[in-house]
Amino acid sequence: EYNQTSSVSSVNKDDIKNLPVQSLNEIVNLQAGVIDGHFRGGRIGEVQYQVDGVTVNNPFSNSSMLELDRSVIEEVQVISGTFDAKYGQAMSGVVNTVLKTGTEKFEYSVEAYLGDYFTTDTDRYPHNDSYNPVAIQNYQLSLSGPTGLPQTTFFVNGRKYYNDGYLFGTRRFTPFDKNDFENQVYNPTGDNELVSMNTSDEWNAQFKVTNQSIDNLQFNYQLSYNSAERQGYNHAFRLNPDGIKTNYTTSLSHGLAFTHTLSQEMFYKINIRQNLFEYNDYKFEDLMDPQYLLAGDPKSDANYEDGAIVQGVDLGRYKQKTNALVVKADYTWQANRFNMIEAGVEGQYSDILFGPPGFFVSTFVDSQQVLKPVYQFPKQPGLQSYFPKQLAAYIQDRIELGDLVVRAGLRFEYYDAAGKVPSDLQNPANSIEGAPLSTYISTTSKTAIAPRLGLSFPLTTSASVYFSYGHFYQMPALDLLYSNADYSILEDLQAGGVSYGVMGNPNLRPEFTIQYEFGLKQSVADFLGVQLSFFYKDIRDLLGVEFISTYTAAEYARFANADFGSVTGFTLSLFQRNIGNFNTSVDYTLQYAQGNSSDPRETANRAAAGADPRPRDLYFGWDQRHTLNLSSIYSVPDDFSVSAILRFGSGQPYTPEIGTGFNANLETNSGRKDSYFLIDLRAEKYFNLDFINLSVFLRMFNVLNTNFVNGFVFNSTGSPDYTLNPASNRAALYDPSRYYQPRRIEFGISLRSN
Repeated sequence: EYNQTSSVSSVNKDDIKNLPVQSLNEIVNLQAGVIDGHFRGGRIGEVQYQVDGVTVNNPFSNSSMLELDRSVIEEVQVISGTFDAKYGQAMSGVVNTVLKTGTEKFEYSVEAYLGDYFTTDTDRYPHNDSYNPVAIQNYQLSLSGPTGLPQTTFFVNGRKYYNDGYLFGTRRFTPFDKNDFENQVYNPTGDNELVSMNTSDEWNAQFKVTNQSIDNLQFNYQLSYNSAERQGYNHAFRLNPDGIKTNYTTSLSHGLAFTHTLSQEMFYKINIRQNLFEYNDYKFEDLMDPQYLLAGDPKSDANYEDGAIVQGVDLGRYKQKTNALVVKADYTWQANRFNMIEAGVEGQYSDILFGPPGFFVSTFVDSQQVLKPVYQFPKQPGLQSYFPKQLAAYIQDRIELGDLVVRAGLRFEYYDAAGKVPSDLQNPANSIEGAPLSTYISTTSKTAIAPRLGLSFPLTTSASVYFSYGHFYQMPALDLLYSNADYSILEDLQAGGVSYGVMGNPNLRPEFTIQYEFGLKQSVADFLGVQLSFFYKDIRDLLGVEFISTYTAAEYARFANADFGSVTGFTLSLFQRNIGNFNTSVDYTLQYAQGNSSDPRETANRAAAGADPRPRDLYFGWDQRHTLNLSSIYSVPDDFSVSAILRFGSGQPYTPEIGTGFNANLETNSGRKDSYFLIDLRAEKYFNLDFINLSVFLRMFNVLNTNFVNGFVFNSTGSPDYTLNPASNRAALYDPSRYYQPRRIEFGISLRSN
């Protein structure tokens, strides 16, 4: 495609159907330059996720609020390099998912599969050496066809998924047991049953109706719904598994879209969408539930089972809700044979609620220390609300001058966090006598202008070179702006006093990245294509930490646009199509990602640990030098298909240590973890009957049972298996969650209409 001036990869539904992938995230992570959600060395949260061209990002976390299954995906477009001016609020990449639409004739598909994790490595994965085929269950139904109204079609999909997990605890104790810790007398009343501690129970639904009964006008309404109930493994509760929390997630994205074709050269689109996301995390829904006080807070003894919690429940409670209205209008005009002009505006208004929906404080009643449930407490705010606004406008021209293609655009961004900050940061709580008065003032709105430029020029009839350059802005995740942003808690701040953590900063500027890309596309033959792309990213105003000194020489940390970084590398991709029913794609990425910190809080954490907090250049924690992805499909239509995905990655950095205690750590991220190799397989056999298409399939993920993929390692050895300090790492040595998930085997059946 000669008019493309950056790295763009598209995966259609046929490839998705044949590959051993199930979710959108698995598809995205197979693309060149993408490593565990990091696009070309950027931080997590620097990607714009869209569904049918409209954002589904939750601005509170800068992550996608939807989890999409392959059964509803028509095509996935992944832009891992520079991108056009019509895309914003992203610094590293764009993922646009096109959902399936209705068909003119009635069609249906049904898919069900069962499975479980299985490995004989019981040292690393206890209780996974027997296969229970109903531990994983997935049921999916899709219907599509005409509605009975003129030129109106529908698509509807429902999915139920359950996964029992592979991490288990033993119910030796219950949350309500009462133990005598002073005399080390324990009274377990559990039934000693095995209990899964990382379960997932999900419902998903999609609905789309499209109407084209009016000439030159297409109308559609779509709805995407996710609901999930999950538990995350907590090794401390392994003997009291009923004490862990459960998190509940609900996502709803729905809205109207209009496409009006004014002429053969001109059309416009209008999208109106509501994105609703809610997350709740608690043990019992009601703060006043008497079971909270009956169980009490978690308790353990360091001398019993390496400090396992033997009574009580996790008292943590958290809620986050985002209700966002998105309005987007795009206009496209093929002005003449040289110029195609695109322009548009986009606005988003969000109602964000977050915080603990009540919590527990320790108090004394009749000289007895007890827990008291409260919704508000001094210096501990409960639920908080903010109403940020975003607005953007862009114009772009694709110019075709003979063989030369130029894509030039300009994007305007406007952000208003709608928060409050102290007027004098040296007297943040207005508590220093004689100092200038400090009051809360409104944050200022932020604007940015981002130019984009791309060039493509054919060298021959089968090769072209391209170059692209752009400025990319993105507001940091709003939880880092708003959380801990009440500066009144600093009223007791003194030099050398207690740390209050990193203060939020609603007045942050957008983060900024300049990207360059140069590439070559070559059609070696009708069946083989090659793409080579070199890239460089200059990252500025990245979220970090600054230290503010008050008039009394006390210091506190707050978030600021203080961090920086750079990424250099290249990707090499080969695409082979249709040689005797054989299709293959392979890509290799070499990159160097470095900067002054991998985490916004890293500077503050180093200062708190007594280390030098001054900026220095080091490799980011996700800097993976070499990455290789290979996808291969052998498919005989209406007979069978076999596919495989092979992934190799070199080790990411970790911080080695020598000995224990203060200054034991060596230079941050100066060590390298082990490399990894993963294989996933899928095989499917088709049976075409007169009235139905039937197939049976088998999938195996992590076929080789690779136990380590850039996960936890002990700093003294760089290995997850052993440590030079076993006495101080006893609990971690028996924590199975430090390993990559074991082999997963699934088998299923699929039914489709003829």
